[in-house]
Amino acid sequence: MLNIGVLVSGGGSNLQAIIDGCESGEIKGNIKVVISNKEDAFGLERARKHNIKAVFEKNEDEVIKILKEENVDLVVLAGYLKIISPKFVSEFENKIMNIHPSLIPSFCGDGFYGEKVHQAVVDYGAKVSGATVHFVNEEADAGPIIMQDTVKVMDDDDAKMLAKRVLEVEHTILPKCVKLFCEGKISVEGRKVKVSE
Repeated sequence: MLNIGVLVSGGGSNLQAIIDGCESGEIKGNIKVVISNKEDAFGLERARKHNIKAVFEKNEDEVIKILKEENVDLVVLAGYLKIISPKFVSEFENKIMNIHPSLIPSFCGDGFYGEKVHQAVVDYGAKVSGATVHFVNEEADAGPIIMQDTVKVMDDDDAKMLAKRVLEVEHTILPKCVKLFCEGKISVEGRKVKVSE
């Protein structure tokens, strides 16, 4: 069983989806620690409710130290609104997974997070959006893509309406990717991620 560390900045609904997967046995992994760069992040409360170690920590070197102390095999960024450094990436190469609320390479990168992403999609007049799970590299939202799923953008959508539907997709594909990683079914070759199911 692999050890998982989850980094959050907000409500932690994607964290909850992973917790549910682990508790049901669907994910053959164990969440060892949840870390947030925001002291009042509800994600920390979710962790405590499930007896998972919850830590508020802003300093990246300390975050890396905690993850190593907990022997974490996979780091999941679940709404972690902080760009991580190349040093962090090199410490956990191809072992950091992020969920992004658009179809990368569209509407991603520096400054594209949360509702800003969905507003940009609506403003652009895109017909589809969705979510992307990818490995993290040195560039924001530029790592190898593991899985994507789409939602239709409705004519009367605003950012909040679109965000709600995209979040449902996130809650499906992120736990699925964590599950596959824990089962050793994900491999990375350059920019391409191969998934064996």
